[in-house]
Amino acid sequence: MAELIPQRPGSQEPASRDRTDAPGLPARRLAATLIDEVLRARVALDETFERLLPEAGLDSADAGLARAIAVTAFRRLGTIRQAIDERLERGSPRQSGPFEPILTAAAAQILFLDVPDHAAVDLAVRHLHEDPRSARYVSLGNALLRRLARERDAILAEAAAEPFGDTPDWLIQSWCESYGEDTAAAIAKIHREEPPLDLSVKADPEHWAEALDGIVLPTGSVRLRERQAITALPGFEEGAWWVQDAAAALPVKLLAPKPGERIADLCAAPGGKTAQIAAAGASVIALDRSAPRLRRLKANLARLGLTAEVVTADAANWKAEPFDGVLLDAPCSATGTIRRHPDVAWTKAAEDRDRLAALQARLLDSAAALTKPGGRLVYCTCSLEPQEGEEQVSAFLERHPQFRREPVQPAEIGGLAEAIDAKGDIRTLPHQLGNLSARLAGWTGFYASRLIRL
Repeated sequence: MAELIPQRPGSQEPASRDRTDAPGLPARRLAATLIDEVLRARVALDETFERLLPEAGLDSADAGLARAIAVTAFRRLGTIRQAIDERLERGSPRQSGPFEPILTAAAAQILFLDVPDHAAVDLAVRHLHEDPRSARYVSLGNALLRRLARERDAILAEAAAEPFGDTPDWLIQSWCESYGEDTAAAIAKIHREEPPLDLSVKADPEHWAEALDGIVLPTGSVRLRERQAITALPGFEEGAWWVQDAAAALPVKLLAPKPGERIADLCAAPGGKTAQIAAAGASVIALDRSAPRLRRLKANLARLGLTAEVVTADAANWKAEPFDGVLLDAPCSATGTIRRHPDVAWTKAAEDRDRLAALQARLLDSAAALTKPGGRLVYCTCSLEPQEGEEQVSAFLERHPQFRREPVQPAEIGGLAEAIDAKGDIRTLPHQLGNLSARLAGWTGFYASRLIRL
């Protein structure tokens, strides 16, 4: 899904922090808890973070550090697990409570973050002492983490030689079958890099690229050279732009909304595509089943000075007069967003993909009924799995002969022919959109197809 503006981080001092805590320990405590809960419950990291942050009582700096540790741990979880397992002769001890997530968080700092080794080790040891189950293994944890620090260069060299080391087996198999081993390896490799930050602008991308120290991508999005505090940037308060991955901005380009047209944006939250449609002058209904997510959508539209009719409903059952255009950004496994949300790789499985594919088919059928003759239906997902993209549209066209595919032309997306497949659909891959800097290269994996009702 497209990203919009993050909530302003709180800056209040913690209310519940134990005064005996060593500086930095509360942040490590939250990071280990995030890692543990996300892996056990298979719930998104962002959702877990938002739920746990208020009770953690952290200031904004510690909250940011906790999240950075957790994100890094998931981005390099395969490497971290292998490094730990190879140095635990008898494997991770049983009934050791938080031993494993505490070591995972500490290893992420030692191997990949700019944190002094002694701080990462000392705080992990203090954390292990807090639970009787892990306290029995303090010496083991201390020795292991110190060894990781000593052998860091060898660990990283070994990991660099294995591009699939941080990718679960089911995704390796899926991507190798779909795109070939070389492309699958390129995808897995770029997922190890921190993602760029893209903006959609209402107008004059060249001006905003200069004002924000960014570059204008061929598609018209602005990519920032460095990550910055979004709410402090020029243009935020006046609503000149919004955060949206460049690939996520493509489906609305295919829809090409015009002033005066009626457009339905189904599964609309968080609202990046709604903003694009409204900015083009069309009359848009933004529909989503999640009332909390729609509240955020409304807040962002208000900041941007844009309007939409917002409806809380299930798109699979919603009825209305047919529209000139319908956009269906369907719920999916989100494997195209792994670079931005690395927890997805470890919380989703092939069964989730297959279950969601059935839902996507129902949503597509409902979207078809909302498209008037001559109207456009754009279906998209932020998934790399053909079952949620190419195969979904092929099955739809068999069920609905009154629709035909309208192939995308390179000129519509900034001349990026590499992002168009043989049938004329959009298929962006994370390693596309090359740049001299890995930090500025790539984009989300997206699929989009434009379908016309005859």
